[in-house]
Amino acid sequence: MIKVGLVDDQQLVREGIAGLLSLSGKTEILWQAANGVEALDKMQSTQVDILLADIRMPVMDGVTLVHKLRELGFVTPVMMLTTFDDSELFARSLAAGANGFLLKDVSLEKLIHSIESLVEGGFITDNAMLKKWQQEKSRPASVQLTERELQILRLLVGGMSNKEIVRAVFLAEGTVRNHVSNILAKLECRDRTQAVLKAMELGLV
Repeated sequence: MIKVGLVDDQQLVREGIAGLLSLSGKTEILWQAANGVEALDKMQSTQVDILLADIRMPVMDGVTLVHKLRELGFVTPVMMLTTFDDSELFARSLAAGANGFLLKDVSLEKLIHSIESLVEGGFITDNAMLKKWQQEKSRPASVQLTERELQILRLLVGGMSNKEIVRAVFLAEGTVRNHVSNILAKLECRDRTQAVLKAMELGLV
């Protein structure tokens, strides 16, 4: 059972998401919070496997929440949920250290799949939003990756975890980890989420 923390300033939205997730039988909502400050407090006492957070909230918004969590050393995957089709919010969320970004009109099936992927170390985002942001920000690439590294980078952008990449490219898990490390180093990124963002910005994939 995946343990979830849910952060949204609208009670009806929180309860609606919690109710839908309970139907799946795959997740358990350990706690709910109305803003980032409440969420930070709850994370200190009751950690979860994944955090689902709204972006625009009073007191402390979702982007600031992710910043604070990463500063405090929390590596818990964070999925940003929003009703706003805003590519700038998308970029800010990922730059802050979020691991995924979805619009709230997503289906329950996709939400559950996304939660499972993030818990396994993957990356998830709204494809239309990603394409929109890429069109706005894309510039010529100045980073040279090998064909194998580009292949693995495309799979990272597709949201695959290392174990899923191993099955897709028929390489040992240690070899895949080395390729991912090389990709991060060449892109000068601290984690795979940042690497995906950088790759899209440079038009590498």
